Amino acid sequence: MKSTQTSYPRGKIKILLLENISDAAIAELNAGGYTEIRQIKGALSETDLIREIKGVHILGIRSKTRVTETVLARADKLLTIGAFCIGVNQIDLNAATKKGIAVFNAPYSNTRSVAELVIALCVMLIRKIADKNIAAHRGVWLKDSKGSFELRGKTLGIVGYGNIGSQISVMAEALGMNVVYYDVLTKLPLGNAKQIRDLGELFGQSDIVTLHVPSDATTRKMINAETLRLMRHGAIFLNYSRGDVVDIDALQKSLESGALAGAAIDVFPDEPEKNGDEFVSVLQNLPNVILTPHIGGSTEEAQANIGLDVTSKLINYLELGISNGSHTVPPVNLPPQDKTHRILHIHENIPGVLSEINSKLSGSGINILGQFLKTNDQIGYVILDINTKLSGEALAILKQVKGTIKTRMVY
Repeated sequence: MKSTQTSYPRGKIKILLLENISDAAIAELNAGGYTEIRQIKGALSETDLIREIKGVHILGIRSKTRVTETVLARADKLLTIGAFCIGVNQIDLNAATKKGIAVFNAPYSNTRSVAELVIALCVMLIRKIADKNIAAHRGVWLKDSKGSFELRGKTLGIVGYGNIGSQISVMAEALGMNVVYYDVLTKLPLGNAKQIRDLGELFGQSDIVTLHVPSDATTRKMINAETLRLMRHGAIFLNYSRGDVVDIDALQKSLESGALAGAAIDVFPDEPEKNGDEFVSVLQNLPNVILTPHIGGSTEEAQANIGLDVTSKLINYLELGISNGSHTVPPVNLPPQDKTHRILHIHENIPGVLSEINSKLSGSGINILGQFLKTNDQIGYVILDINTKLSGEALAILKQVKGTIKTRMVY
């Protein structure tokens, strides 16, 4: 059962969407009765976002807009942020958690788009299509098989065997490749892929290495001069994960020396803010190197899937309090009950809060018909279903509980 009314009339819930978020997301919001939507095509600077965030209940962004602690401090009505992309590095998650703002993203929706492109690039690079294409455009005919190979029978080394890496694994095997993979966790292989525990061993075995890891303290510049020396001479390298996991200068030297036979790079340590801005990289104009402008997941299908995925999470949180998939608010999913009003309470994770909630409500003769609490290191999140006749009184009581960060009635 879905609620018929949120704590605000849907038409008055202010939504700000930046960076050309998919029309599929707009259509889904409109279908749910959310019409107070403002769209801005590009990303916003911190100063501009501070100005625009006032009065906004839902913020939708992609990868370019940075939501800093300063921005969040000015967000007077913000309930949730939708990152219509894979990562959430651009959001200060610690500050959002402290303010009880739920942050959602779509970690799996562009998996197929990235996997297809990686396989296509493997073909392009192993056949030296990049060089032949440039020559043809310059009027030079390079009909030569030297240095061009089939993928069949070659070994693909996948670093990071998550949703993207594992799908690439299946597609590569279908082309007749041998697949080995490295992951910090033990992962069940798909098909005939084999997990290798030592990263250096994987580099030594692989004709092509493709990187699919998150950006964190353990992965930043994991591909550097030392690790590049471990790769097989004449190997091909791809990075379609995060820009800061590769030492670009070291990669440049490896390509210029011929140690690596080619590379495809989609993400960079420093990227332009918007389309049309100048892009400069030390990898430009190197032979058999394909550079793409952070488009690994940029297909219309992926953007539509991301739009639907994130929007459904935002609506479920706003209307039912369901926080599954949030990076900040603990995951809670309490099935709704008939003839009740639902109240959400977010509080500091300190001892005695739930006891105080229950004792104050029971002391006022308010019966709790449904309740679910979950905490993380910083905050606790509880959903309460209350008798409709007493829900207003219950909401007033909950606002007075120690450590309260946010409380609202969702229906």
